[in-house]
Amino acid sequence: MYSFQPQHFLSLFALLISTLSEASSILLHGGTIIAFDDATQSLKVFRGGSLLIVNDRIQTLYDSFPHTTLPHNTHLVNCTNKIISPGFVDTHHHGWQTAMRTIGANTNLPGYFAGPLSEYGAMELAGPDDVYIGQLMGFLESMNAGTTTTLDHAHGTWGDASADAGMKGSIDSGARVFFAHTVHPLRNNYTISQQVAKLKSFARERVFEGTNVELGLAYDYWGDGSPEDVNQLLDAVKTTNLSVVTTHFLGGPWKFNNSPQLIHSYNLLNTSTPWVFSHASFVQPMDMYLLRSTNQYISTLAESESHYGHSNNKVEMILDQDSIGVDTHFTYSTDMMTQARMWLQTVRHRFYDEVVVSHWNVSKKSPMSVTQGFLLATRNGGLALRRPDLGVIKEGAKADIIVFDGMTPGLLGWADPVAAIMLHSSVVDIEHVIINGKFVKKNGKLTHPHYDELKLKFLESARRVQERYKKATLPVLHGAYNEASMMEDPMQADVLRGEGTGYGVDFL
Repeated sequence: MYSFQPQHFLSLFALLISTLSEASSILLHGGTIIAFDDATQSLKVFRGGSLLIVNDRIQTLYDSFPHTTLPHNTHLVNCTNKIISPGFVDTHHHGWQTAMRTIGANTNLPGYFAGPLSEYGAMELAGPDDVYIGQLMGFLESMNAGTTTTLDHAHGTWGDASADAGMKGSIDSGARVFFAHTVHPLRNNYTISQQVAKLKSFARERVFEGTNVELGLAYDYWGDGSPEDVNQLLDAVKTTNLSVVTTHFLGGPWKFNNSPQLIHSYNLLNTSTPWVFSHASFVQPMDMYLLRSTNQYISTLAESESHYGHSNNKVEMILDQDSIGVDTHFTYSTDMMTQARMWLQTVRHRFYDEVVVSHWNVSKKSPMSVTQGFLLATRNGGLALRRPDLGVIKEGAKADIIVFDGMTPGLLGWADPVAAIMLHSSVVDIEHVIINGKFVKKNGKLTHPHYDELKLKFLESARRVQERYKKATLPVLHGAYNEASMMEDPMQADVLRGEGTGYGVDFL
């Protein structure tokens, strides 16, 4: 049986942190640094530069190797032919779902909502132990891919035990996680009141004190919940010390219309608490106005929205209040390079079409640069969390750093470091990852002291969850989706000459 013991748990985290790095200062030298200049509000590149980390912060940037006295026992890391980048900031994720990898390869959004993979159906597949190991391994996967901060919409919260498991998995990973404890209407008698009480107990007991985890809230029923439920959530937002609030905002035929307009009607938008609206599939002009006037952000999930079919229509019109996330990493890639690349090329495609298809003209220049895409995946994520010290390399910022090996086959010959990351890099190119001044990946390998043991435990969980999935009844989608929308067959791809389409089956 799963048992959450905060004192034992924090001692494990302390052991993890002590294992990650003995030095309290690190000098990355000889590399090409992608820094951010607050004065010009733009990226600044140092070639052959050095970056000094002291404890958990970037203390100094140098144009070359520093000819000054360094702190005692500074760990020197030669970064010649390497790119030193800020870590990626993922503003929407569901960390616990790792064990379901590949079993949602061809699902769409109605099938996900109605089937055993969603936050509601999956409580029949996964217990607290599965939530714990899925959360832990999911964030190790993210860190391996260069994500240094994640806003986790933690909806594997089907009881106090699974909520504790998700929190513990987040902390044990060593990742920087904004753990948005999800409150949702469940059919297992875990009431809204009990879920809010659990949120407040997390805040009161501060089990995450001294770790890389902060507490947030996720709730998706601001428009559809009962007045009693919504009032409990309003009180929680106003009285609990939360680092962030997040909500799925779809609208259109999907409902889930947790729009900035709705949240503003509760007088919650123009406050010091950051709100992150994931997807914003049917964002309206007034929503855009409110996001800008209150400085709140969207999280775009380009691969998710293509995979499931949410749509992200018109989000390209508010990129100044946009950031990038991953969403359900069990169905596709976890790395932020892929997400940023897909969104960059999607926006380019839409803006090009406006000229070429709509106006029958040709474009004079590229409508979106690699620098803009890079900022969405890094600095904008930090700003979405009201943390200007995240997702940037500058003096005083958190020491959350990625080092790319510029001598790998995929990057060899690079000239522009931003273009190299945005258009050519992959996870295999990431040599080091530093979070809070500690190596979590070094020389191409995760530094977690128990990773080999955890892999075996995770495989047991994955097999258990996937076997339960195979026995589950899958939904048959037809008729009305809701009171406003019908199920409709989309045009189907056909990749075979003659008979058949090549669609095939799932090989589970």
